[in-house]
Amino acid sequence: MTAARKYEIGSSVRCSDGECGELVCVVVDPVADRLAHLIVVPHGSGQSRLVPVERAGVEGGAVVLDCTRDEFSHFETAVRTHFMNAEDEEEDRYGYRGDEIMAWPYFGLGPARPAMGLSAPEPVLTPWIELEDRVPVGEVRIRRGERVHATDGRIGHVRGLIVDPADETVTHVLLDEGHLWGHKQVAIPIVAVGKITEEEVEVRLTKHEIKDLPAVDVGAGN
Repeated sequence: MTAARKYEIGSSVRCSDGECGELVCVVVDPVADRLAHLIVVPHGSGQSRLVPVERAGVEGGAVVLDCTRDEFSHFETAVRTHFMNAEDEEEDRYGYRGDEIMAWPYFGLGPARPAMGLSAPEPVLTPWIELEDRVPVGEVRIRRGERVHATDGRIGHVRGLIVDPADETVTHVLLDEGHLWGHKQVAIPIVAVGKITEEEVEVRLTKHEIKDLPAVDVGAGN
Protein backbone atom coordinates (compact mmCIF):
# COMPACT_ATOMS: atom_id res chain seq x y z
CA MET A 1 0.00 0.00 0.00
CA THR A 2 2.90 2.39 -0.63
CA ALA A 3 0.69 4.52 -2.88
CA ALA A 4 -1.99 5.02 -0.22
CA ARG A 5 -2.80 8.46 1.15
CA LYS A 6 -3.30 9.15 4.84
CA TYR A 7 -5.74 11.97 5.59
CA GLU A 8 -5.11 12.66 9.25
CA ILE A 9 -7.66 14.99 10.80
CA GLY A 10 -5.86 18.01 12.24
CA SER A 11 -3.25 18.12 9.45
CA SER A 12 -2.24 21.43 7.94
CA VAL A 13 -3.58 22.24 4.48
CA ARG A 14 -1.55 24.01 1.81
CA CYS A 15 -2.57 25.68 -1.42
CA SER A 16 -0.21 26.24 -4.33
CA ASP A 17 0.75 29.65 -2.92
CA GLY A 18 1.00 28.86 0.79
CA GLU A 19 -0.77 27.43 3.82
CA CYS A 20 -4.50 27.97 3.87
CA GLY A 21 -5.95 26.11 6.82
CA GLU A 22 -6.45 22.92 8.77
CA LEU A 23 -8.28 19.69 7.96
CA VAL A 24 -11.05 19.41 10.56
CA CYS A 25 -13.35 16.76 9.06
CA VAL A 26 -13.44 14.13 6.35
CA VAL A 27 -16.68 13.47 4.49
CA VAL A 28 -17.36 9.98 3.21
CA ASP A 29 -19.93 8.24 1.08
CA PRO A 30 -20.70 5.31 3.43
CA VAL A 31 -22.42 3.30 0.71
CA ALA A 32 -19.45 3.36 -1.67
CA ASP A 33 -16.86 3.49 1.16
CA ARG A 34 -15.36 6.47 -0.64
CA LEU A 35 -13.81 9.69 0.62
CA ALA A 36 -15.76 12.46 -1.07
CA HIS A 37 -14.89 15.80 0.52
CA LEU A 38 -12.59 17.47 3.02
CA ILE A 39 -13.72 20.22 5.38
CA VAL A 40 -10.98 22.80 5.83
CA VAL A 41 -11.03 25.70 8.27
CA PRO A 42 -8.89 28.64 7.09
CA HIS A 43 -6.19 30.09 9.32
CA GLY A 44 -7.11 33.26 11.13
CA SER A 45 -10.74 33.83 10.25
CA GLY A 46 -13.24 32.81 7.63
CA GLN A 47 -15.79 30.13 6.93
CA SER A 48 -14.94 26.45 6.65
CA ARG A 49 -14.85 25.16 3.08
CA LEU A 50 -16.07 21.94 1.51
CA VAL A 51 -13.24 20.75 -0.76
CA PRO A 52 -13.77 17.91 -3.27
CA VAL A 53 -11.20 15.21 -2.59
CA GLU A 54 -10.25 15.23 -6.28
CA ARG A 55 -8.63 18.62 -5.62
CA ALA A 56 -6.45 17.25 -2.81
CA GLY A 57 -3.34 15.18 -2.28
CA VAL A 58 -0.94 14.44 0.58
CA GLU A 59 2.73 15.43 0.79
CA GLY A 60 4.92 14.98 3.85
CA GLY A 61 1.94 14.61 6.16
CA ALA A 62 0.22 17.79 4.95
CA VAL A 63 -2.84 18.00 2.72
CA VAL A 64 -2.07 19.82 -0.54
CA LEU A 65 -4.75 21.41 -2.73
CA ASP A 66 -4.35 22.10 -6.44
CA CYS A 67 -5.58 25.68 -6.13
CA THR A 68 -4.51 29.08 -4.87
CA ARG A 69 -5.68 30.52 -1.56
CA ASP A 70 -8.01 32.84 -3.43
CA GLU A 71 -9.54 29.89 -5.29
CA PHE A 72 -9.84 28.01 -1.98
CA SER A 73 -11.89 30.87 -0.54
CA HIS A 74 -14.46 30.34 -3.31
CA PHE A 75 -15.17 26.69 -2.52
CA GLU A 76 -18.63 26.07 -1.12
CA THR A 77 -18.99 26.77 2.59
CA ALA A 78 -19.32 23.68 4.77
CA VAL A 79 -21.80 25.34 7.12
CA ARG A 80 -23.98 28.27 6.19
CA THR A 81 -25.49 30.58 8.81
CA HIS A 82 -28.95 32.07 8.34
CA PHE A 83 -30.24 34.93 10.49
CA MET A 84 -34.00 34.56 10.52
CA ASN A 85 -36.46 37.07 11.87
CA ALA A 86 -39.31 35.92 14.06
CA GLU A 87 -41.91 36.36 11.33
CA ASP A 88 -40.11 33.80 9.16
CA GLU A 89 -39.74 31.06 11.73
CA GLU A 90 -41.54 31.34 15.04
CA GLU A 91 -45.15 30.94 14.01
CA ASP A 92 -44.36 27.44 12.77
CA ARG A 93 -42.20 26.59 15.78
CA TYR A 94 -44.40 27.82 18.65
CA GLY A 95 -47.75 28.71 17.14
CA TYR A 96 -47.38 32.45 17.79
CA ARG A 97 -46.97 35.33 15.40
CA GLY A 98 -43.51 36.86 15.10
CA ASP A 99 -44.56 40.10 16.76
CA GLU A 100 -45.84 38.14 19.78
CA ILE A 101 -42.44 36.63 20.64
CA MET A 102 -39.58 38.31 22.47
CA ALA A 103 -36.30 36.87 23.69
CA TRP A 104 -35.05 37.13 27.26
CA PRO A 105 -32.90 40.25 27.63
CA TYR A 106 -29.16 39.69 27.96
CA PHE A 107 -27.58 41.43 30.95
CA GLY A 108 -24.09 39.93 30.74
CA LEU A 109 -22.45 43.27 29.95
CA GLY A 110 -24.73 45.51 32.00
CA PRO A 111 -25.85 45.97 35.61
CA ALA A 112 -27.53 43.06 37.37
CA ARG A 113 -30.59 45.18 38.15
CA PRO A 114 -31.90 48.64 37.17
CA ALA A 115 -30.73 51.62 39.19
CA MET A 116 -33.06 53.05 41.87
CA GLY A 117 -35.97 54.87 40.34
CA LEU A 118 -35.43 53.46 36.84
CA SER A 119 -37.66 50.93 35.14
CA ALA A 120 -36.36 47.57 33.93
CA PRO A 121 -35.12 47.48 30.31
CA GLU A 122 -37.44 46.29 27.59
CA PRO A 123 -36.98 42.68 26.39
CA VAL A 124 -34.81 42.56 23.29
CA LEU A 125 -36.06 41.24 19.99
CA THR A 126 -33.37 38.99 18.51
CA PRO A 127 -33.16 36.95 15.31
CA TRP A 128 -32.98 33.18 15.38
CA ILE A 129 -29.77 31.69 14.02
CA GLU A 130 -30.14 28.60 11.86
CA LEU A 131 -27.10 26.57 10.77
CA GLU A 132 -27.48 24.78 7.44
CA ASP A 133 -25.19 21.79 6.99
CA ARG A 134 -23.74 21.89 3.48
CA VAL A 135 -22.51 18.28 3.40
CA PRO A 136 -24.11 16.62 0.35
CA VAL A 137 -27.07 14.34 0.95
CA GLY A 138 -26.02 10.74 1.53
CA GLU A 139 -22.52 11.65 2.75
CA VAL A 140 -21.35 11.52 6.36
CA ARG A 141 -19.03 13.94 8.12
CA ILE A 142 -16.39 12.38 10.40
CA ARG A 143 -14.51 14.46 12.96
CA ARG A 144 -11.38 13.49 14.82
CA GLY A 145 -12.26 12.00 18.19
CA GLU A 146 -15.51 10.30 17.17
CA ARG A 147 -16.03 7.05 19.03
CA VAL A 148 -15.08 3.69 17.54
CA HIS A 149 -16.81 0.56 18.84
CA ALA A 150 -15.71 -3.06 18.50
CA THR A 151 -18.15 -5.95 18.96
CA ASP A 152 -17.17 -6.12 22.64
CA GLY A 153 -17.01 -2.44 23.55
CA ARG A 154 -15.51 0.94 22.77
CA ILE A 155 -11.93 0.83 21.50
CA GLY A 156 -10.95 4.42 20.87
CA HIS A 157 -11.48 7.40 18.61
CA VAL A 158 -11.09 8.24 14.93
CA ARG A 159 -7.81 9.84 13.87
CA GLY A 160 -8.24 9.82 10.09
CA LEU A 161 -8.59 7.72 6.97
CA ILE A 162 -6.33 5.92 4.51
CA VAL A 163 -7.54 6.01 0.91
CA ASP A 164 -6.53 4.55 -2.43
CA PRO A 165 -5.67 7.57 -4.63
CA ALA A 166 -6.78 5.71 -7.76
CA ASP A 167 -10.45 6.17 -6.90
CA GLU A 168 -10.48 7.72 -3.40
CA THR A 169 -11.84 4.47 -1.92
CA VAL A 170 -11.38 4.31 1.85
CA THR A 171 -9.17 1.32 2.69
CA HIS A 172 -8.65 1.83 6.43
CA VAL A 173 -9.94 3.86 9.37
CA LEU A 174 -7.14 5.16 11.60
CA LEU A 175 -7.47 5.11 15.39
CA ASP A 176 -5.91 7.46 17.90
CA GLU A 177 -3.18 5.87 19.94
CA GLY A 178 -4.59 4.59 23.21
CA HIS A 179 -3.88 2.42 26.20
CA LEU A 180 -4.77 -0.71 24.23
CA TRP A 181 -2.26 0.01 21.49
CA GLY A 182 0.58 1.88 23.17
CA HIS A 183 2.35 3.91 20.49
CA LYS A 184 1.17 1.72 17.65
CA GLN A 185 -1.06 3.44 15.10
CA VAL A 186 -3.94 1.08 14.39
CA ALA A 187 -5.58 0.99 10.96
CA ILE A 188 -8.83 -0.96 10.68
CA PRO A 189 -9.59 -2.38 7.20
CA ILE A 190 -12.76 -0.89 5.76
CA VAL A 191 -14.10 -4.39 5.10
CA ALA A 192 -14.27 -4.82 8.89
CA VAL A 193 -16.16 -1.57 9.40
CA GLY A 194 -19.89 -1.85 9.84
CA LYS A 195 -21.82 1.38 10.20
CA ILE A 196 -20.37 4.89 9.91
CA THR A 197 -22.41 7.76 11.32
CA GLU A 198 -21.62 11.28 12.51
CA GLU A 199 -21.56 9.95 16.09
CA GLU A 200 -19.56 6.74 15.86
CA VAL A 201 -17.92 4.05 13.76
CA GLU A 202 -18.87 0.42 14.33
CA VAL A 203 -16.29 -2.32 13.70
CA ARG A 204 -17.09 -6.00 13.21
CA LEU A 205 -14.03 -7.15 15.16
CA THR A 206 -13.25 -7.81 18.81
CA LYS A 207 -10.71 -5.74 20.76
CA HIS A 208 -8.27 -8.66 20.65
CA GLU A 209 -8.62 -9.01 16.87
CA ILE A 210 -8.00 -5.30 16.41
CA LYS A 211 -4.95 -5.39 18.66
CA ASP A 212 -3.45 -8.10 16.42
CA LEU A 213 -3.99 -6.23 13.15
CA PRO A 214 -0.80 -5.78 11.10
CA ALA A 215 0.74 -2.36 10.60
CA VAL A 216 -0.10 -0.51 7.39
CA ASP A 217 2.66 1.00 5.27
CA VAL A 218 1.46 4.32 3.91
CA GLY A 219 4.75 5.45 2.36
CA ALA A 220 7.13 8.17 3.41
CA GLY A 221 5.76 10.80 1.06
CA ASN A 222 2.13 10.46 2.15
